[in-house]
Amino acid sequence: MFRYNVRGENIEVTEAIRDYVEKKVGKLERYFNDAPDATAHVNLKVYTEKTAKVEVTIPLPYLVLRAEETSPDLYASIDLVVDKLERQIRKFKTKINRKSRETGMNTSELFGNESSDNETDSELDIVRTKRLSLKPMDSEEAVLQMNMLGHNFFIFEDAETNGTSIVYRRKDGKYGLIETD
Repeated sequence: MFRYNVRGENIEVTEAIRDYVEKKVGKLERYFNDAPDATAHVNLKVYTEKTAKVEVTIPLPYLVLRAEETSPDLYASIDLVVDKLERQIRKFKTKINRKSRETGMNTSELFGNESSDNETDSELDIVRTKRLSLKPMDSEEAVLQMNMLGHNFFIFEDAETNGTSIVYRRKDGKYGLIETD
């Protein structure tokens, strides 16, 4: 059974909004045999340009479901986020079911009988492989390289730490850095 932590920024979370969130996100429980004991963290944000952003994170023992959606209508954003989460669950079920067929593992304890066969295994196939050698550089040079290539991310060897790092372009147009251990 999901517990709900519904938080609002620049919006008061009314009982109607809370009920709608619980009703929609609660539909995800049908994908599991025993509804997991998890907390659904829901953040609702309303911006000055009259858009609403909904973020939902559900940490489960074997995966973390997370999705966010922005639209002019709060309720539409909630619906779109739940659709994204359903797709994530179906993809995960398809992947687990394929692996279980290969290894003979029983996955019925994880998921209910909700059919996920409409997602084909071909969606998870790797269609291209690239090999690259990592050049030592700093993060600023990596951002420049990424922009020159027209990519949204760039993998490089950090010259200071000798570790593999990734720079990426965020949705807000700024840059992020992922460092590995």
